[in-house]
Amino acid sequence: MKNIVVIGGGAAGMMCAILASGTDTRVTLIEKNEKLGRKLFITGKGRCNFTNACTEEEFLPNVMSNSKFLYSAIYGLNSKQVMELFEKWGMTVKVERGRRAFPASDHSSDVIDALKRQLAKRHVRVLLDTEVSEIACEDASTGMAEGKKQGQSPVRRAAGVRVRRRDGHEETIPADAVVVATGGLSYPSTGSTGDGYRFARELSMKVTPLYPSLVPIACSGEYIREMQGLSLKNVELHIRSGKKKLYDGFGEMMFTHFGITGPLVLSASAEIGPLIGKKELDAWIDLKPAVSEEQLDARFVRIFSGNPNKYLQSVLGELYPAKMVPVIPEIAGVDPETRLHDLTRKEREALIRSTKHFPVSIVTLRGYNEAVITKGGVSVREIDPGTMESKKVRNLYFIGEVLDLDALTGGYNLQIAWSTAAACARAVTEEESAQN
Repeated sequence: MKNIVVIGGGAAGMMCAILASGTDTRVTLIEKNEKLGRKLFITGKGRCNFTNACTEEEFLPNVMSNSKFLYSAIYGLNSKQVMELFEKWGMTVKVERGRRAFPASDHSSDVIDALKRQLAKRHVRVLLDTEVSEIACEDASTGMAEGKKQGQSPVRRAAGVRVRRRDGHEETIPADAVVVATGGLSYPSTGSTGDGYRFARELSMKVTPLYPSLVPIACSGEYIREMQGLSLKNVELHIRSGKKKLYDGFGEMMFTHFGITGPLVLSASAEIGPLIGKKELDAWIDLKPAVSEEQLDARFVRIFSGNPNKYLQSVLGELYPAKMVPVIPEIAGVDPETRLHDLTRKEREALIRSTKHFPVSIVTLRGYNEAVITKGGVSVREIDPGTMESKKVRNLYFIGEVLDLDALTGGYNLQIAWSTAAACARAVTEEESAQN
């Protein structure tokens, strides 16, 4: 019987433990928190958008980093199969706008409960309040030894994990396969503190640069703070670096006391994270993307000519949300107390530019406390895409967010977790290969 240890009781870890369990395997799931699925519980503001009901071909373009790596995994367990699994496990599923799949109850706890029921049904040993301090490896000459002391051993294999219980008790749990499903750095309060990256580095594996992603963006300018709480729908956000297009998106966003957030902004953050501080970014909002500058000018002329004696600020409410009324003239450099019959064509053009090209000065991304996911991670060049096994350490597997894989919002990141977990589960339950 093969002993399999899975480190991390989140989405990927629980799914892998479930699918790897069987008559010929004994699975131990280790979680350092007092309960499973803490990050999963807060996903999607507590509703848990657990996948996206799209085809494999539609899924891959939504993966921002290393999408080709996922080709085998997503065809091994696609979104339709994930929804069928959860339905089979007693959770009713619904699909909403954008093909986002949720539990019908809108409660993320239903996703966690479905997974926990399967863990119990399949007799997975779950160790809570237990922290893995190190992955133990062995080679032909020394047997089991501490991973960080193995250096560049030509032949190494994971042989177990060293754990520390909350009461201080320490022990080594032997294993035929070790699966790292520790997540990234986002929402560290849920236990995502980068343990998997440390394990990888200690075993001489490469970890690519890490950034918070799907995260709000901090901006400069007092006028941004003046609009705090203002939500915009059906607008476009554009970001450039010189002549290079980084992001064009349409949808919803919101101004905050520090900058901007919302679906548009979170998606944009996935594109620009590595460039902040290194490149000068030009960002703007098209507040009226459905109309051209000529059409907008015609509307301005119609409104202004119908109220020639009114002040500019008194009619802007017909064109913009209330919180933008004092901001638009400021951005355009037009006196808001100008009477409309005195407004020049040049000033009208400045108002149009401010509407179609509302400037946003990006300073930085917000931190991991607000990030949905982590961009970067264990280099997929050192991982077998069909099995999720390390190419440097045999019997060692990495799945989920700990890998250098990230996607846009919409259930795609959790689908990465399910698919990589399934690929790994298939691999660890097969007979040991000839190389072992």
